[in-house]
Amino acid sequence: MADRDSLSGLTEAEAKEFHRIFMGSFMLFTAIAIIAHILVWEWRPWLPSVHGYAELTTTAKAMGQAALSHFA
Repeated sequence: MADRDSLSGLTEAEAKEFHRIFMGSFMLFTAIAIIAHILVWEWRPWLPSVHGYAELTTTAKAMGQAALSHFA
């Protein structure tokens, strides 16, 4: 019981192992989040272009019409 005198109740070896797993999974999550944000930015930028958001809606309407004509 003397090995578990810490607040977490883990031994030093267990705490180091938990820290290693936690940091690895945190880094993986962060990398996936960064990649997801980059892909979303490429798909639809958060800031408007010089022509504003109207250009984005015009492009979206044109793409929608093209897709519908493909299925019609």
